[in-house]
Amino acid sequence: QVQLVESGGGLVQAGGSLRLSCTASGGIFRINDMSMYRQAPGNQRELVATITRGGSTNYGDSVKGRFTISRDNAKNTVYLQMNSLKPEDTAVYYCNAKVIRTLSQPWEEAYWGQGTQVTVSS
Repeated sequence: QVQLVESGGGLVQAGGSLRLSCTASGGIFRINDMSMYRQAPGNQRELVATITRGGSTNYGDSVKGRFTISRDNAKNTVYLQMNSLKPEDTAVYYCNAKVIRTLSQPWEEAYWGQGTQVTVSS
């Protein structure tokens, strides 16, 4: 079974930085898009950033210019570097991966991590 494990969350002051990591494991042939989402209390889950297998990226408007998503395909890992953090970035951050399990089942399945809390104090 595919598992996504996130790390790197925590408490930081406004203006500070954090780096989140998410590693996928367990029966993976290939990972296509990897994304980071976030959900604040009372809000819907929103897309923070996406990176394709080839390295193309897309960001939510609220994080453009402050966050950078990257990945290491050999390690099945995605990173989210978060700079100039604001209190409104406070949320649980979730990793999402579009996974192809085997060549005999060449369709994507979406998997989610358990989430990691990011809290930005003012």
